Amino acid sequence: MAAPRSSVLFFTSVLALLAPLLALDIENLGRLKANLNEIINLHSDGPHHDGDGENMQQRRVRALEEAEHDSWPKDCSEVYGSPSGIYVIQPPGLHPIVVYCEMNATDGGWTVIQRNRQSTEITWAESWSTYKYGFGNVHSEFWLGTEYIYQIAKQKVYRVRFVIWDAANDTKFADYNFFSLEGESHGYRLRLGTYSGTAGDAMATSSASTVHDNMKFSAKDLDQDTYSGNCASSYGGGWWYSACYSARLNVKGAITWGSLCSGNCKASAILIKPAPFC
Repeated sequence: MAAPRSSVLFFTSVLALLAPLLALDIENLGRLKANLNEIINLHSDGPHHDGDGENMQQRRVRALEEAEHDSWPKDCSEVYGSPSGIYVIQPPGLHPIVVYCEMNATDGGWTVIQRNRQSTEITWAESWSTYKYGFGNVHSEFWLGTEYIYQIAKQKVYRVRFVIWDAANDTKFADYNFFSLEGESHGYRLRLGTYSGTAGDAMATSSASTVHDNMKFSAKDLDQDTYSGNCASSYGGGWWYSACYSARLNVKGAITWGSLCSGNCKASAILIKPAPFC
C-alpha cells in the first residue's frame, strides 16, 4: 500500500502547486488539465510493469512531461491565429511562464511584457529582484520580469511597440525595429533600433540626460543610471534611466511619454515580437 499512497500524495502536491495556474483562464492549458486528470484517475491497485520493468504510471508521467516540455510555444508569435488572452510559453532553457498574448494589434503575435494604468494599485517602487522575476496581475497591470524579457528576446531578432494612451485617452504608439536586453551581468542594458510611430521618440532622444536606449536598468536598490542620485528611488519605479528620463512607464499615477503626456498618460503597454525578417 505504500506505493499507491505515495503516488496519491505526489499528485496531490502537483495539483496544489498548479492550482493557481489552473484557476486562470489560460488559453493553451486545457490539455494540461486533461492530462493531469488522466494521471490522477489511473488505477492504483498495484504497479503494472512492462517488459522493461517500468510501470504504466511511470511511463505515462514521463510521456506527459516530455510532451508538455516540447509543446509549449516559445513566445506569442507561435500561437498566431488564436484569440488574445493568457497563454503559457517556454523559451529554451526557461521554465514555463504565463504571459498575455495580444493578437489584435498589427499582425498579432505580440508578447506583452508590461502594462500599466494611471489608476493602478501597484506601487511599482520594487526591488531589483522583484523586477527581475516580475510582479502584478497579468489580467491587468504587471511587469513580466526583466530576466524573462531577456530570455524571450534573445531567441531571435525582436522588435518592440510601446503603446501609450495619452491624457485624452487617445491611443498612440512608438515602434522600434530592434529590441534586445543584455544579461543581468551587464545590467539588462536596453538596445533599440529605428523609431517609427505616432507617439514620438521618447526612448532614443538626442539628449544624453533623458535618453533610455543603451541604458542599464535601475531599481531603487540598484542604481545604474548616469545621474548623481538614484532616479529609480527618486521617481518611484524601475526603468532604463539616464539622468533621469523622457519616458517613465513603470510608475504609479504619473505615466510619462516625452512631450505626448507628462505625468498624465492614461495607460501604457509594451509588446515585443520577432522582427518580420526573422
